[in-house]
Amino acid sequence: MNDNELNKNKNENSNTDNMAHETPNEDVLTNMNINEDSQENMGALVEPNDEKEQKLKAELTEQKEKYLRLVAEFDNYKRRTAKENLELKLTANKEVIQSLLEVLDDMDRASKQLETAKDINLIREGVTLVFDKMRRIMQQKGLRRMETGKEEFNPDLHEAITEIAVATDDLAGKIFDVIDPGYYLNDKLIRYAKVIVGKVRL
Repeated sequence: MNDNELNKNKNENSNTDNMAHETPNEDVLTNMNINEDSQENMGALVEPNDEKEQKLKAELTEQKEKYLRLVAEFDNYKRRTAKENLELKLTANKEVIQSLLEVLDDMDRASKQLETAKDINLIREGVTLVFDKMRRIMQQKGLRRMETGKEEFNPDLHEAITEIAVATDDLAGKIFDVIDPGYYLNDKLIRYAKVIVGKVRL
């Protein structure tokens, strides 16, 4: 082999090496494509997560605002209810008191007449009218007097003040006298009748 052929082979080998370095093979290109796809997929995954986080933060903020509004409304309700209850306690008897003012006026007029009146029958008539008016107003407000006779003592209705000895067993436990009558308000017992009860003599 002469010198020209050796130089030709060297040049061919050199060109082949340069081409190997300059041109990427298919595996390299494939790997590059995979890396680019992976980066795109990573970006696609990150963006939805950011959007989801922002959405959750917005929902949390909305729920927090709703909670704060609810707390404020409840505080206002408590203050309003407390104020209404106080006003109700202060004015619960207003209507009854206003009705009784008429009786109070009649009592004042009767008191003045007592200073100069000499006719006892006229005084008795005036006092009776005042009493009747008082009873009528109380009945209109739902007050009803308990009718207590010689029935059996009932602890649900009566309060025994004292006992009196009786001669026979059939009178034991019976009511003999009423010290203070009992009263109902709209059919609800508001005062027990104070009574004297019979007791068998030993």
